[in-house]
Amino acid sequence: MATRGTPSIPMGEAGDEARNMVPRPWRMSALLSSFARRFEAFLAAAEFDRGPWLVVAFAAGIGFWFYLGTPWQWLAVMAGGVAAVMLALATWRSDERRVYTLAAVLSVGLALAAGTALVWARSGMVGAEPIPHPRFELIDGRILEREEQPAEDRVRLVLAARDAESGRAVAYRVNLPVDADRRIFREGARIRLAARLMPPSPPIVPGAYNFARRAWFEGLSATGSVVGAVELVEPPPPAELSLASIQRRLSAHVRANLGGTSGAIAATLASGDRGAIPEADEEAMRDSGLTHLLSISGLHVSAIIAATYLVALKLLALWPWLTLRVRLPLVAAGAAALAGIGYTLLTGAEVPTVRSCIGALLVLVALALGREPLSLRMVAIAAGVVLALWPESLVGPSFQMSFAAVIAIVALHNVQRIRDFLAPREESWVRRFGRRAAILFLTGLVIELALMPIVLFHFHRAGVYGAAANLIAIPLVTFVSMPLVALALLLDLAGAGAPAWWLVGHSLDLLLAIAHFFAEQPGSVKLAPRIGMGAMVLYLAGALWLAFWQGGARLWGFAPVAVSAGMMATAPVPDILITRDGRDIGVANEDERLLVLRDSEGGYAQDNLLELAGTDLVPIPLSQWPRSKCSAEFCTLSIAREGRDWSILVARNRDLVAERALAAACRHSDIVIADRFLPRSCKPRWLKADRRFLDREGGTAIYLDEPRIETVAQDEGEHGWWRASAR
Repeated sequence: MATRGTPSIPMGEAGDEARNMVPRPWRMSALLSSFARRFEAFLAAAEFDRGPWLVVAFAAGIGFWFYLGTPWQWLAVMAGGVAAVMLALATWRSDERRVYTLAAVLSVGLALAAGTALVWARSGMVGAEPIPHPRFELIDGRILEREEQPAEDRVRLVLAARDAESGRAVAYRVNLPVDADRRIFREGARIRLAARLMPPSPPIVPGAYNFARRAWFEGLSATGSVVGAVELVEPPPPAELSLASIQRRLSAHVRANLGGTSGAIAATLASGDRGAIPEADEEAMRDSGLTHLLSISGLHVSAIIAATYLVALKLLALWPWLTLRVRLPLVAAGAAALAGIGYTLLTGAEVPTVRSCIGALLVLVALALGREPLSLRMVAIAAGVVLALWPESLVGPSFQMSFAAVIAIVALHNVQRIRDFLAPREESWVRRFGRRAAILFLTGLVIELALMPIVLFHFHRAGVYGAAANLIAIPLVTFVSMPLVALALLLDLAGAGAPAWWLVGHSLDLLLAIAHFFAEQPGSVKLAPRIGMGAMVLYLAGALWLAFWQGGARLWGFAPVAVSAGMMATAPVPDILITRDGRDIGVANEDERLLVLRDSEGGYAQDNLLELAGTDLVPIPLSQWPRSKCSAEFCTLSIAREGRDWSILVARNRDLVAERALAAACRHSDIVIADRFLPRSCKPRWLKADRRFLDREGGTAIYLDEPRIETVAQDEGEHGWWRASAR
């Protein structure tokens, strides 16, 4: 008999089965402890550094907020992070042997929840409600920002005003023609004008540029163009040495001494002002992989700081009294830090510049303390600071490209074989130069491979020969053009800068020649349709794994990178693209050319359709395609996919048609597309993409092979910039 309080154990075969069903916590505990020991041994062997992964977790929390569409999902992410923290704390009390594992879970959970909470809070604090509809408005506002864009023959003003309908404080960005501009229209002036205003535009089709999101975080409620003359109501405060005014004066001074595109690029290097660079030259720089030279970032800030550090160190070393009493690297580092901060502020303090300045300052601190200056922890600190200040920058190409390039450089130069290859040795200058050139080319190639998926994800086109172009262009800009610009500005103080400006012009003409040469080579540009978020996440996970781990564990990162590369290479092209207003459509995968509704050439909408279709060939109007039939009001066409013929009816305008005839045409069509409200009697077999549908869902991409539909609304969810624009 069983003793009271003791469970009875059956005997025989049934008893054995019952014993097998009894949980054995001691075995589970042993298994968990064994797994924890192995995991911590793995972390130790891979030289695990928690710092970079904490920033990755913080960034992942921000990314979840952008990717997930509803508040309950954001709360779920935060709750998951908090739950992981609570679990780690509870387990820590019972088993202190797994300190590294528990600390990792604790810190990652906190960072994940903090990232989601921070970007959600920032969106609520700075988000600007867009105006409900396009309108013509008389604006009485004060100028907050002024940006000159000579290449576009306009000046861009940001105005603080009152909304004419609601009376709330708003910020508008308007384009003022150069002919109507006056120099007194600068920051602080109050002006009165008439403007055509538009709500900030969401993506025109899925995967296109999302200006509405950017405007939301920049506090812009509308954009537009000025109509007629501008009245000065109140002049600006007396001229003072503000950063904006210094930047404009410096840019104008450079362009006055050096004309053409070379002068515009010199102004960019000196002040960060890109407004005077012609579109054709900027496109050549982009397609050759050199556009980063036009964005004040790591290259420029590092060059300024490094030059200041070396010059200060050498000059101070000429003073023996100071050399014997002061540690010169500390003084030189201080001078270089001031130069870097000043240059960052002068050039607009954009995200790449701030990131580069923070990273360079950390390098200076490391040099002054005698520590290793190039480390991923330094990059992680810079990224963490930028994300803490501007969490929305995570989803922008500027942040992603700048940090991807720096991580690639640091990770490459931390590889032991690369360190051994670059180690000083007794050799001729020819061999030394060859090794430096080889490592420069390898660095450019690694950066190109690291950036290409990001560039294709955001812009759908990327230069292929960037590594070769940068091999020549980076030394040219770093060691020739930028020092010459600095020398010319210094000589201008004595009125003797003309010879230096002549040399600057020739060096930048050579840069442009390099850009055009590589951009015009066959196969110089890789085009891609929309890349899915799954492929992008796999690539980022694999790339970060390759960068952050050491030893054999690092090689595991090649698996997700290879899978993501395959997904990107096989990304399907949408068969039909419909813009949000329904006035532009593109039919792809027919005759290797994009079929478009409008006969007009070019334009913003058509350029986006070509990018998302992954082609740069001149499109064909539907009315000129042999397999379509068009009347004055509609076009009909048939597309064969996977053994099925799809019948498509497309409205060409808003002219009235007989409802009975329209209903009959809809019944014989699988898809109907129109920029008008179609009657209920219009019932196609599969999809009616009329004004009602497009107002609700936004731009649409249709894949007929599966078939499936992707819309902008699916990507944007309930975020403020889309919720307001979809009302």
